[in-house]
Amino acid sequence: MDFDCGFTKENHWFRYRAAAIIVEDNSVLFAGNETADYLYSIGGAVHMNESSEDAVKREVFEETGVHYEIDRLAVIHENFFYGDGGTQPETLCHEVAFYYLMKPRGSKELHSDSYTSGGYKETVHWIPIDELDKYTAYPTFMKEYLKTMPKEIVHIISNERE
Repeated sequence: MDFDCGFTKENHWFRYRAAAIIVEDNSVLFAGNETADYLYSIGGAVHMNESSEDAVKREVFEETGVHYEIDRLAVIHENFFYGDGGTQPETLCHEVAFYYLMKPRGSKELHSDSYTSGGYKETVHWIPIDELDKYTAYPTFMKEYLKTMPKEIVHIISNERE
């Protein structure tokens, strides 16, 4: 059994996450599910004794059915928000995520058959980068980040609880 790197204590939840920035033909890949009214980045929890690089490759394959290669670490994101992505909207969440830019494959063809940890069917969506502001998509920094795509690693702190 794999164990996620994270913990819950009372109404606090900490999570260590690895996520992907996948861009093909000026579109970025996001996921959604039947219970969420928003889109979210491809990725998920890093397991105990798993590197963030291995985790992002595993998560990308699980959610897309395609093996992508890592180009580089792009963003380290510290995120403070409410809600655990499920049934506990009052949960105080603290997430540390490593976002990896994946190498383009030259194709948007995917073989997605993924489910959330809660058992909900996930769907993947190619969103044109210049239309991303029309969607409710997390992380919110992605809209601005994709406009400039800095070559250095960017450290972003978001606090949606303020």
